[in-house]
Amino acid sequence: MELVNAGGIDGPMERIEFVSNSSSEVRHATLGSIPIRRFCVQKTCSRPTTIYNTCRRPFSALSARRRRTTTVPQLVADHFQASGRRISATTVRNRLHNAGLYARRPVVCVSLNGRQRRNRLCWAREHVSWTQQQWASVLFTDESRFTMESDSGHLLIWREQRTRYHQSNTDERRSYRGGGILVWAGISLGGHTDLHVFHGGTVTGLRYRDEILDPYVRPYAAAIGNDFILMDDNARPHRAGIVEEYLEDHGLERMEWPARSPDLNPIENLWDYLGREVAALNPHPRSLHELKQGLLCVWSSLPIPVSDNLINSMGNRCRQCIQVRGGHIPY
Repeated sequence: MELVNAGGIDGPMERIEFVSNSSSEVRHATLGSIPIRRFCVQKTCSRPTTIYNTCRRPFSALSARRRRTTTVPQLVADHFQASGRRISATTVRNRLHNAGLYARRPVVCVSLNGRQRRNRLCWAREHVSWTQQQWASVLFTDESRFTMESDSGHLLIWREQRTRYHQSNTDERRSYRGGGILVWAGISLGGHTDLHVFHGGTVTGLRYRDEILDPYVRPYAAAIGNDFILMDDNARPHRAGIVEEYLEDHGLERMEWPARSPDLNPIENLWDYLGREVAALNPHPRSLHELKQGLLCVWSSLPIPVSDNLINSMGNRCRQCIQVRGGHIPY
């Protein structure tokens, strides 16, 4: 069947003939009061629809979602290679923003395998109903290393708003950076230990027993009472035989802790607070000795409500860990 134009160019109305190819019969029809001008039909049909025309706008967003670390110049080049047309970097940014994607730093976190996720989920389910009184018996401890150089980096990723802790937007790291000052501390509801600075060498089970457990943990446990529970992670010095023997001999209970779970430990957030406070000191520390003195000074004046608020978040940490099935949580 063919469409034949039977009217003039300037006519107010077109007369359309539908001609059947299978017979010589010609049927005439006038489109009533609906005016159809030739240039309208030509304008609509002059440009055929292609795959490129329908998909070119989300191309940059699709590429950014598949490769979160792709830069704008790379997206411009990819677009040209796929379509043969050049677009500006501003156009790419606008299209990404329209798709809800913005350049942000990725969240740095430890890597988790399936077994570790299951262990985290089981632990969260066991402790999600703990009361404040039960958490008050726990001494949360940890070590942290502070350095003179920044670890902010320049890596950016494309992500949507409120998706900071999604798996595709995290940067999983397996080791800590060397150098700097290694410190240890513990916090509980209503108080905290002194900040201990390790002086050189590697922390072994022997040093952990002699420098941490005996002078800090055992007196703190006596102050809390018989319900005292020590929380430390699964670092090798913490699980040494002489450490296990020391805890058993002195009747110190240890909390079972899921591996690779710093986001469940509230003292991890306190290290961030400590680092920001030291960085804001005036004058700024210019040597490791000044860094050490700054850390000790800030820790000695640590407001108790800061650490208490972090410990009071344990219930919410457990709930969020259950919600993400043992994955990373936004802490």
